[in-house]
Amino acid sequence: MTRLLERPLVHFALAAITVLVLPLVLRSGTLASEILIYGLAAAACNLLLGYTGLLSFGQGIFFGLGSYVSGLLLLRAGWPAPVMLPAVALVGAATATAVGWLSIRRQGVYFVMLTLAFSQLFYFLAYTFSDLTGGDNGLLNVPRPRLGGRALADPWSYYAYVAVLFLALFAVLQRVALSTFGRTLLAIRDNEARASAIGFPVRAFKVAAFAISGAVTALAGALHAMLIGVAPLSNIEYHTSETLLIMTIIGGGANLFASVLGAAFYLVAGDLLSAIWPRWLLLLGALLIAIALFMQRGLWGLVERAAALVTRAPAEGAVPEESRP
Repeated sequence: MTRLLERPLVHFALAAITVLVLPLVLRSGTLASEILIYGLAAAACNLLLGYTGLLSFGQGIFFGLGSYVSGLLLLRAGWPAPVMLPAVALVGAATATAVGWLSIRRQGVYFVMLTLAFSQLFYFLAYTFSDLTGGDNGLLNVPRPRLGGRALADPWSYYAYVAVLFLALFAVLQRVALSTFGRTLLAIRDNEARASAIGFPVRAFKVAAFAISGAVTALAGALHAMLIGVAPLSNIEYHTSETLLIMTIIGGGANLFASVLGAAFYLVAGDLLSAIWPRWLLLLGALLIAIALFMQRGLWGLVERAAALVTRAPAEGAVPEESRP
């Protein structure tokens, strides 16, 4: 059972099952779409944190940039969604390449502080150029995609649109993680000095990881803007980066589906607990402490432990061959 959970096809199957199950267990199509959108952004964050070992507080830059660029292209340029989304991905990748190239020149806490500084820089740029971004109000009336000449106004019809893109992008990220490129990222994470001594261009690999992560995160930001009809200023602030990191840590590192699991847990828990107690983030803080102390592999680690127990139970209860009649 444990070996089965390690197979890439199983992870993609779990992602597909999640897409099918969410409409059955949730009443809100908006919440279901948010789970897939943030799950996609958290998986892109995991490519940096879990696979490359880069703790970046700059993911909100690309998420917010995707929201703004999609809003501008849809509202002011009149681009259709199929043309707008590749443009958003290119902008996200280009921006992430620039941010990554400058940030990876330092390591450790200095790298973290650089990504945080870039996050604040882009936030204040968005706040200052209010003619483009709408300032505090954000870009309003961002339209949803149109299929067959009709906008996907119904929450569940838009969920289906998001689900298709989610599965496609999840498959792309999974392919990247399983490729030689992804395995090299793991080598850099585990021992950067050795990877460099072998001859791998470590900086180039890190920048490429930033570019892929930025492109996917920007696409997630575009989908979020079309979901809520607004490209808000909050999408580009450091709190968004913090949220994506929390989702990734809750789910577990170096596992893309674990990020989806972490995003689902965070959003569903927030939806339920906020209706009971306005300060539900205190409980989330306690959960993060527990994960850091006792569950370094996050929620996915619990799944693996449960699978190991299920596998071990029949073996322990089996009758030895020599004692059989």
